[in-house]
Amino acid sequence: MAAADFVVVANRLPVDRVEGPDGEEIWRTSPGGLVAALEPMMRREEGAWVGWVGQPDVDLEPFEATGIRLIPVRLSADEVADYYEGFANDTIWPLYHDVIAPPQFHREWWEAYLRVNRRFAEAAADAAAPDGTVWVHDYQLQLVPQMLRDLRPDLTIGYFHHIPFPAHGLYAQLPWRDQVLRGLLGADVIGFQRAQDATYFLTAVRRRLRYEVKGAAIIVPGDEGESRVAVARAFPISIDTEPYLELAARPEIQARAAEIRASLGNPRRILLGVDRLDYTKGIRHRIKAYGELLEDGRLSVEDVTLVQVASPSRERVDAYVHLRDEIELLVARINGDHDTMDHSAIRYLHQGFPREEMVALYLAADVMLVTALRDGMNLVAKEYVATRADNRGVLVLSEFTGAADELRQAVRVNPHDIDGLKDAIMSAIEMPPAEQGRRMRALRRRVLENDVNAWSSSFLAALAEARTR
Repeated sequence: MAAADFVVVANRLPVDRVEGPDGEEIWRTSPGGLVAALEPMMRREEGAWVGWVGQPDVDLEPFEATGIRLIPVRLSADEVADYYEGFANDTIWPLYHDVIAPPQFHREWWEAYLRVNRRFAEAAADAAAPDGTVWVHDYQLQLVPQMLRDLRPDLTIGYFHHIPFPAHGLYAQLPWRDQVLRGLLGADVIGFQRAQDATYFLTAVRRRLRYEVKGAAIIVPGDEGESRVAVARAFPISIDTEPYLELAARPEIQARAAEIRASLGNPRRILLGVDRLDYTKGIRHRIKAYGELLEDGRLSVEDVTLVQVASPSRERVDAYVHLRDEIELLVARINGDHDTMDHSAIRYLHQGFPREEMVALYLAADVMLVTALRDGMNLVAKEYVATRADNRGVLVLSEFTGAADELRQAVRVNPHDIDGLKDAIMSAIEMPPAEQGRRMRALRRRVLENDVNAWSSSFLAALAEARTR
């Protein structure tokens, strides 16, 4: 394949291999905002995407699918265990989410992370045209920017961090803290979800590396006394709103929402939680608060039902296995205490659903509960808001999500405060329609104006500015 002027580097390729109608293998575009945001530009610029296919020990030559040039990076089964499940998801993920679960520090995981990041950097260096642009994504690939700059100093390099960046007192626990900072500083523009995350990163750079920091600009020393400027600031990500608006307007989706309500016994209010099964999402706190409201007699199962969708996640990591057991035991206990023959307290669904079904659930729900203990953004909150063209419904939103910086008309909560969470749920359930409408109109205006295309455009504009420095 010819070299590309624009290259995206992410842990995963933007396609999934599925079985076609005649039993043949075909590639289908993956769901997700990042793919939706970059796909049109990738086609327009004839760009290339470097990533893993999602299965170990698969060797594939570069190919084209859904109009995008794809460059697969091979991972062995051991590398999936050490680099991905180990260092990325059992070291970096818990550390960067305020140590909600204890991070594990293993040298062999770090060595695998180094090795795999170098492989991604080499693939990107081979794919990029002279003076091209490379955009690296997320915590699995924090070393790639500097590795890539060493290989190709002619490139303009961006990096976007999709998860939180921790305060220095937590970040300093990482044995390889300075190496990761230097890896990220290989980029010309380093993007974060929240201004707070960018500030934490700048503080770590100043305290650990002693580099000069002027506002969002970092003076990065180079060889022979030369230096360059890297910029670190917030670019809050959003969703591709168009599919949600279109689906929410379909009569069959609206009919499905009515079916969902009927299947739950037509309660007066439906509460909804939609999360990956992850300890950062505050699912236990949400269910505990709801269970106590039933126990206190402030709610009854005849009037209110909680639907909790918890899609499977990292099921080979011990912390996630234990979390699933805890949540299922808690749900069973509450249902056992409060269910009737006609009504269930909690409808718990440990599975993923297609977007059409999710939009129907959003339309059926009177209250959306987003109670994450720590979250870079939380796009579910924005998906719920985008679907509510009727300007009904209430969003209960954790103040520890990136979305809380933007969606200020939500009912904000501290999920660690169970009594406060209970009161917030009651406030949402009892909110008058006029107040719901006032809040939802403001929320929708924010989400529709600042969609994923606005996000990608703002980041790429910053990269273009960096190219002129």
